[in-house]
Amino acid sequence: MINAASLPGVASGAVTPADALAVQALLASRAAGIQIPVAALTAGDDDGDGDDDFLPDMADDDYSAQLSWQSQSKDNLKVLMDNFTPEQYDRYEAYRRNALPKQAVRRVIQQTLGHQVSMPVAQVIAGFGKVFVGEIVEKAREVQQRRGETGPLSPDHLREAYRAYQEETGRVGSARPLRGKKLFVR
Repeated sequence: MINAASLPGVASGAVTPADALAVQALLASRAAGIQIPVAALTAGDDDGDGDDDFLPDMADDDYSAQLSWQSQSKDNLKVLMDNFTPEQYDRYEAYRRNALPKQAVRRVIQQTLGHQVSMPVAQVIAGFGKVFVGEIVEKAREVQQRRGETGPLSPDHLREAYRAYQEETGRVGSARPLRGKKLFVR
């Protein structure tokens, strides 16, 4: 158990807001079962920015593994992009450029749920929405090719793609099980 006298400045009566914040962070981390050494909370900041005072240090091997993985991922993406056809590259660029407007997504979520949601939640939902739209467009292109049609997608292609998506995955936006399977049976 930590006592207040073990923190620097407390015994002399010179408690700063940073010390109070350190005590709060330590107590909260202990309550959550996370062990942060007191020295990590009370040590002076080397560069003065104070951003990482309360974060535990990442082990060197974890850090190097993460850097290695990131480097490998970038290399793999570069190899993939070098082998894109011009049409594939244009589609990839369009995919990277476009996003669902996060404020609009947030507004729809708030209207649906009836309470406020944070911006990170809206970002996650927008990301899932972008993936969903991509899957529907991909299926609509398959429908278009199967019918032997060319040109832009029509609403009919999108409706058929959505119907096929529902057949494959079950009802979209519902907690109901797949058709024909009942969850609770008497």
